Amino acid sequence: MQVRSKIYYKNILLLAYQSFGVVYGDLSTSPLYVFKSTFSDRLHKFHDEDAIFGAFSLIFWTLTLIPLFKYVFIVLSADDNGEGGTFALYSLLCRHAKFSLLPNQQAADEELSTYYRPGYSSGIVGASSLKRFLEKHKKSRTGLLVVVLFGACMVIGDGVLTPAISVLSSISGLQVRTHKLDNGVVVVISCVVLVGLFALQHHGTHKVAFMFAPIVIVWLLCIGTIGIYNVVVWNPRIFRALSPHYIYKFFKATGKDGWISLGGVVLCITGTEAMFADLGHFTNISIRVAFVGLIYPSLVLQYMGQAAFLSKNFSDIHTSFYKSIPESVFWPVFVVATLAAIVGSQAVISATFSIVKQCHALGCFPRVKVVHTSKRIYGQIYIPEINWILMVLCLAITIGFQDITVIGHAYGIACMTVMFITTALMALVIIFVWQRSIFWAFIFLLFFGCIECFYLSASIIKVPQGGWVPLVLSAVFMAVMYIWHYGTRRKYLFDVQNKVSMKWILTLGPSLGIVRVPGIGLIYTELVTGVPAIFSHFVTNLPAFHQVLVFICVKSVPVPYVPAEERYLVGRIGPKAYRMYRCIVRYGYKDVPKDDDVFENQLILSIAEFIQMEAEETQSEGPASSSGLLDGRMAVIRAPVGPGTRLLMSEDDGTDEVAGEATSTIRSSKSVTLRGLQALYEQDSPSVSRRRRVRFELPECHNLDPNVRDELLELVEAKHSGVAYIMGHSYIKARRTSSFIKKFAIDVAYSFLRKNCRGPAVALNIPHISLIEVGMIYYV
Repeated sequence: MQVRSKIYYKNILLLAYQSFGVVYGDLSTSPLYVFKSTFSDRLHKFHDEDAIFGAFSLIFWTLTLIPLFKYVFIVLSADDNGEGGTFALYSLLCRHAKFSLLPNQQAADEELSTYYRPGYSSGIVGASSLKRFLEKHKKSRTGLLVVVLFGACMVIGDGVLTPAISVLSSISGLQVRTHKLDNGVVVVISCVVLVGLFALQHHGTHKVAFMFAPIVIVWLLCIGTIGIYNVVVWNPRIFRALSPHYIYKFFKATGKDGWISLGGVVLCITGTEAMFADLGHFTNISIRVAFVGLIYPSLVLQYMGQAAFLSKNFSDIHTSFYKSIPESVFWPVFVVATLAAIVGSQAVISATFSIVKQCHALGCFPRVKVVHTSKRIYGQIYIPEINWILMVLCLAITIGFQDITVIGHAYGIACMTVMFITTALMALVIIFVWQRSIFWAFIFLLFFGCIECFYLSASIIKVPQGGWVPLVLSAVFMAVMYIWHYGTRRKYLFDVQNKVSMKWILTLGPSLGIVRVPGIGLIYTELVTGVPAIFSHFVTNLPAFHQVLVFICVKSVPVPYVPAEERYLVGRIGPKAYRMYRCIVRYGYKDVPKDDDVFENQLILSIAEFIQMEAEETQSEGPASSSGLLDGRMAVIRAPVGPGTRLLMSEDDGTDEVAGEATSTIRSSKSVTLRGLQALYEQDSPSVSRRRRVRFELPECHNLDPNVRDELLELVEAKHSGVAYIMGHSYIKARRTSSFIKKFAIDVAYSFLRKNCRGPAVALNIPHISLIEVGMIYYV
């Protein structure tokens, strides 16, 4: 037990150490620009000590109430199996109440071990009138999705603004000692640093965290120490400002000007949302340890020391941080500040990657390339397209504004909007997920919502002075997300309405009225029930199909991870003689899809397991259950590989030797000519020949039912003959009777996104050489 506890605490400390380099860089660099932004507008005319003390008191209580009380103590507990962010809250709500607009959800998804939180069930709040209202009215569910998308887009906006303001504010410190340095030179240096930062992202969060964490820790120790020095040297009475009474005096003296200044005060908590959004990279305990142990005390001491310095040197307000540094340590602190500003951008960039991945998995973002940068740690990803888009936008903001104050106006709006959306979603989580009284949810929403609305109202005033930037960015990204989600849903509904009737399939007989050729045909569809129109379209143009047909549906479930033993849901389509199966492969929004050859092998083992399980169930229930003509019941194949497996899998050495008496080895049904052509082709295609070759064998079992044995032999024979992937190459058009807005959304916007994002075959790791595409036109 002692050894386990030591390992446990060691892992917590290790993760807490890494979190400094990823999560807290942005929050820890806010002292560079908070006081300057706070006193940049009308507040500069208040030169007395009470104004400084009041501003510090506001900063202290803002840091205490929002990051500490709200996020560290409450919001971090609302993780979705270890994941955080607005979409994690949304997925929690979709599972505990029917808020989701995803059309392919099944009752079987609720049986996943990761679907509900431990200790909670779905039935306790079933009679809630609020829940019934939200589930009944589609507009309310659509509104909830729009709010979530808006919050996600604001996080992406943070990913643009954070690097710009952090790097520009740190580099501007050069002007404190080098007075002749022009603003243009500062901007050029900042742009070079930003390009280097985004170029580092492909190394992955894990490596970046180890590289950046020491910088942030040194930075925190520096600003904490400088804060103590300034308190002692300049004004020890600053401790009095910890009393909220100074906030009252501040607003009494400044009035409306003080309220407007809150747009600068709010910058002291920028980066707080990253604690929750980056939760999947770490654990809530490790993030809490890092914040309470070092982040919070260091920031409080720094703001206290800076306020003490300003109370005696108000004329230095625009360069207060660098002016408050003792001359003997200025240049070392400047170097650390510049490095810390670079690190500060990392938190929000990592959070942006996580948000985009979650949006994509839940059908709200076009397909992009997602690179998993760590084989051991889930959730650490890099998205090249998003990285370079963020870099271009960030450079445009830096060059376009060249002013920390203006960028701060935009930054404050983005920050507070995300926080308020998190507060609203948390109120719903308290009711539907934590199953607490509406009273507690109302108290939470009222307390934190009022504080955030107060800050947000002050930030909105700054919209004409740069605050429009995150609104425009969010509008563009949200339009992309909503149009993609809308087009995807309409396409799915078209598939549902145009399914091939089972009656028509049954009239074709076991041969389906076509030539059945050797091999397995994997027909990809988004349908979880029924036969897609692509099947009849293919047969109409080419009346031949494989001897074994598997309808594959790869779908995302609103959970972070689906355990491997619960991933495959297998059933049968039509009578057994048809050799048609359905396999639903379920992934969470953080799962890593398997390689194509691994997937093929897992699929064959899963179908073989299903065939045997079905036979055993039929024997136990009697002949009455053996018809199975229509879409039969689907079974979760919990152990596709293991002692109970009905097939043996071994490496194929390329020989055709027959195994011994213990097993029956199945030869390929291809002719000698075809096998010769295949061998020649593989010699000319190194990528195909490098794939792992596997041979399946059927163990010799005397009590195995002859029909089951024949079906298993046919399945393995088909696998050895080859696997073909059949997908629809779809063109989606709006109906002629559609409105202008719908035609523009489908024919222009959605079509543009489909043409310029990754193809479905690439996203699903389908080998291009085995792919057959069937042209389909969808009129939605």
